[in-house]
Amino acid sequence: MAAKQSFEVVVAGGGLGGLCAALSLRQRGLRTTVVEAAPQLGEIGAGIQTAPNASRILLGLGLRSRLERIRCAPQDQVRRRWADGSIIAQLPLGERVVEQYGAPYWHYHRADLHRVLLDACTDPDGPGPAVQLATDAKVVGLDRANPQRPAVRTADGRRFEGDLVVGADGIRSAVRDLAGFDDTLAFSGEMAYRALIPGDSIAADPATRFLVDRYHSTIWYGPDKHLVHYLIRGGQYLNVVAIVPCTDSVERDWSGPATAEQLAGEFSEWDDRVPAMLSKAKDDVSVWAMYRRRRDPVWVDDRVALLGDACHAMLPYQAQGASQAMEDAAVLAEELGQVTRDGIDAALARYVHRRAKHAGMVQDASLRNMSFYHLPDGPQQRVRDEKLRSFDGESDVSYDWLWNGTPLRDPDNESIRYQFAR
Repeated sequence: MAAKQSFEVVVAGGGLGGLCAALSLRQRGLRTTVVEAAPQLGEIGAGIQTAPNASRILLGLGLRSRLERIRCAPQDQVRRRWADGSIIAQLPLGERVVEQYGAPYWHYHRADLHRVLLDACTDPDGPGPAVQLATDAKVVGLDRANPQRPAVRTADGRRFEGDLVVGADGIRSAVRDLAGFDDTLAFSGEMAYRALIPGDSIAADPATRFLVDRYHSTIWYGPDKHLVHYLIRGGQYLNVVAIVPCTDSVERDWSGPATAEQLAGEFSEWDDRVPAMLSKAKDDVSVWAMYRRRRDPVWVDDRVALLGDACHAMLPYQAQGASQAMEDAAVLAEELGQVTRDGIDAALARYVHRRAKHAGMVQDASLRNMSFYHLPDGPQQRVRDEKLRSFDGESDVSYDWLWNGTPLRDPDNESIRYQFAR
């Protein structure tokens, strides 16, 4: 459904959440400008998982053919024990997930997924007005002298005005701070190593080739640490995320470079195949402090709204950070696409009503999983492993609830169908 009266939206932040919002708004007939601080739009070299709740949204935006060219489709999830690599559970993904949830579980290189969204936003032949992009535009001011026409100001003196401003500018959101929302930032005490390991180096080593015998998503559980890896770009890379206790320097600096030796050393006491795998990383290893935002239902102030990590940054223990931002984008666009300019305030209230509790529950579940994943060996760990043998979720959030997502009100709409067309 196109907007009854086209109005202007300024989206601060050109990451996955911001571009998904911009594309969703475009398909509702709204004029949208994306303001991005970086000199050019793009994503870092890392993998991303999209569970069915996010895949459903991306496919509903008409991106299926483009996504199928860049995705890897894991056939199962493997859950392993840290000390010996023994399999706690091997759970089916693939067609079983499509049949049960109506959408797939796919893996991507983040840069590839970002490019698909960017191209769709700017495609001159796409539905609705093409998204306007402004790069090298760091937001430093928020002008609300006219509360019905807020504007962001950038460091180079530019000004971008609209009928509303959406802060999709990440966990350290400038829009959030400038609008005066409460400070909800919290440190987890942990950090994440990220690396892309060449798939051929894994396949060439008899000790590690089992990791790439098929597409699957693997989680290793251990005391105070865990490790996730999966293939992307058709097996070109094994994407690795390794979470360990944080150092003082990384907590202070938020992120920085690391080495394969440091990464492998963190897991020197694990199954020998783990450090063997990690030692094959190249010179692009990085480390990131794990911050989150405390649950907060306040996402809107007048005509300024927050989206994604700006309002509900969560720890990665449900692999849902980007997926929840995509749900935000779809719901926000649906609400705005059904109103005239006079109805924006009510539409924003409905957006928060439909999304804040849901995303907050995912935040809480992700936080609980931090300790659930990292239990020391003993009775609690054995109870946890027994629970992990099933496929009904982790902690106390079920996959049925999580992967069905926030339903849209008009799932049969042709331009933004919120279902997976088999």
